[in-house]
Amino acid sequence: MNMKLSNSSKVIILLFLLTISFWVFLLFITDNELLENFRRFTQLPLVFIPLIGGLFGLKNAFNWGGTKSVLGRAVLGISLGLIAWSGGMVIWNYYLFFTDIEVPYPSLADAIFILSWPLWIYGLLQLSRAIGVRFAWKNLSSKKDIFLVSGIIIILSVYLLFGVARDWSISFDEFGIKLFFDLFYPIGSIIISTLVLLIYWLSKNFLGGIYKTSILVLFLGFIFNYAADFTFSLTTTNETYFNGHFVDFLFTLAMFTLSIGLSMLNSNILDLERKK
Repeated sequence: MNMKLSNSSKVIILLFLLTISFWVFLLFITDNELLENFRRFTQLPLVFIPLIGGLFGLKNAFNWGGTKSVLGRAVLGISLGLIAWSGGMVIWNYYLFFTDIEVPYPSLADAIFILSWPLWIYGLLQLSRAIGVRFAWKNLSSKKDIFLVSGIIIILSVYLLFGVARDWSISFDEFGIKLFFDLFYPIGSIIISTLVLLIYWLSKNFLGGIYKTSILVLFLGFIFNYAADFTFSLTTTNETYFNGHFVDFLFTLAMFTLSIGLSMLNSNILDLERKK
């Protein structure tokens, strides 16, 4: 069943296409100093795409009944997570455009970024209820497979996010804010990626209807974000990251995919289908 794009989806797609055009433009700049200056502007879409996507998501959440409905709470949680992520990028861009200071770690940006993790986890848990994961769990013939898959995902993620990306460089000698963020970021990514894959695994056999595509797009967005988190941690650990690195395009792709998924979860589409 084809899903007609809403106006909000078209706005988000337009923003993403403009962003891609800018990234292509960067490929043709040969002057290194000019290129470095232009690369800073790759951070601006990381403010606007999740912010606009989150605001459209909030509108959809309230159309679903807000906190009064399971799907409304799911869309609300994911939308607020996008807005929080955008807020972190506002601070990042402040350092980038209005100070001569390299963005510190940790900073206020990190304090805002991490708000998105619990909000996304809440939204995913509510989404799992909306698509009937509890029913699927009760009727699952082999729950051992789920625990096995979960264990593999967690072990692999720990290896990738703590070992490969951070070179096991987290020190427990000094307990403080830095240690908190060093642990929170990878643990949050592990929880979210595990939730996404488990929800998909449990619902793939009966996930259908006009919202199947939008839900799968959301799942894909979280996978892209996981890949971006891993790549960002890897490049900052080996000191190869710079503003305008390919990882920033991965983050842009993740925020676009999450935003478009939210915009497609539009209750108005259900009304249109009922009138057919």
